[in-house]
Amino acid sequence: MESLDSNALRALLEWQVELGATEAIGETPVNRYEVPREAPKPKPAQVAEPVPHVTAEDPVAAARAAAVAAGDLEALNEAIAAYEFCELKRGARTTVFSDGNPAARLMLIGEAPGRDEDIQGKPFVGRAGQLLDRMLDAIGLSRTSPDAEAAVYITNILPWRPPQNRDPTPEEIGMMMPFVARHVELVDPDVLVLMGNISCLAMLGRKGITRLRGNWTEALGKPVLPMFHPAYLLRNPHAKREAWHDLLMLQARLRRSA
Repeated sequence: MESLDSNALRALLEWQVELGATEAIGETPVNRYEVPREAPKPKPAQVAEPVPHVTAEDPVAAARAAAVAAGDLEALNEAIAAYEFCELKRGARTTVFSDGNPAARLMLIGEAPGRDEDIQGKPFVGRAGQLLDRMLDAIGLSRTSPDAEAAVYITNILPWRPPQNRDPTPEEIGMMMPFVARHVELVDPDVLVLMGNISCLAMLGRKGITRLRGNWTEALGKPVLPMFHPAYLLRNPHAKREAWHDLLMLQARLRRSA
């Protein structure tokens, strides 16, 4: 047989492809009609193993366990900073724990940090905080006083700023309440002041600060006075008269229980 060059071989290959011969064959011919002595057994179907049901840890139970384990304020601060179940933490710059004198007879609980508080890591340091300081000073109280009789200790229901200063959700409040309760227990003040609707909702289960303010009640075994939040007073200056009335009530209560 005459030897073929590469061009001729390529032409023959292209001709076979045009005829439909698109699969390569081995040197040994295969009888496609021959039935094998033992047909291959079908492989058993793969049965997927059941995926175990994983139950996520209850955020409130986790908060309760962490709060109970905190033996002092420093440990409570660390427990809150390590708490990973609240999504607000991921968008906040800092964990805002408290400010003031822990030995104070008066403990003030606000709602949540704002922009300035998130930056500085302390509660009530913006315009509302400056107004609060003037209000407290008017009745002889200060967050910087070393004297427990004249001192104030301040915290919030939430330690992290909500986006765009929105109201906290019931779920966010619920998971942080064990920390708030432990906070009050460790400070053990004579009197609690709840500033604004969110703190009243969290501590008393009720909202409507215009109805609640100025009326003594009780929470966590402590006497409680709901008051207007300073931010509300900045927006509604006409309410400062009622706020002054509440401050005088607070002053009289502290003097009676001294």
